[in-house]
Amino acid sequence: MNIILLGPPGAGKGTQSERLVAEHNMVQLSTGDMLRAAVKAGTPVGVQAKAVMDAGELVSDAIVSALIGERMDAGTGAGAIFDGYPRTAAQADALDVLLAERGQKLDHVIELEVNEDALVERIVGRFTCANCGAGYHDTFKQPREAGVCDVCGSTEFKRRPDDNEQTVRTRMAEYRAKTAPIIPIYEARGLVRRVDGMADIAVVTASIEAILSAR
Repeated sequence: MNIILLGPPGAGKGTQSERLVAEHNMVQLSTGDMLRAAVKAGTPVGVQAKAVMDAGELVSDAIVSALIGERMDAGTGAGAIFDGYPRTAAQADALDVLLAERGQKLDHVIELEVNEDALVERIVGRFTCANCGAGYHDTFKQPREAGVCDVCGSTEFKRRPDDNEQTVRTRMAEYRAKTAPIIPIYEARGLVRRVDGMADIAVVTASIEAILSAR
């Protein structure tokens, strides 16, 4: 089973991907992570990508697609979760070719829909323990004892510098711009399903599982 998981930063794609990996033995293919890993490992595609990045240029669709193909050939368990790819119509066409060459197909395109204002509140309010990384939120999950981590007892906390309203809204705009070209392609094939990404994590998971089991 191969699926594309769509949604803006903060929508919960990472959390849901982790659950799919654990439950179904699928492999999450995140292009950013894969690019860094390929460069570090010195694979043929990684060497090519490093040369492009060292020259200050953007990695081409061809290189990204080759990276995906390289990872697919290494095995994807019970299926792949494509995260951050495809982002353009050209990449969507390339993915069709990559799958066809391996006798596979795309089964679902699942978009986690979010309310922008609510997502801003969700992201801007989050903070973590500086010692153990436990997550908290100004509104939804304060430590039981103010200023003390529930997990390790540390009194030091931190926030990501890019967790601010302007950055979040910019990310949302970029997501809409990048995703707009590919949604109609998959809607025309009847592959797109939408899930309320603002629901509780368990509810989102159950909604995704219902989609996958109905294929």
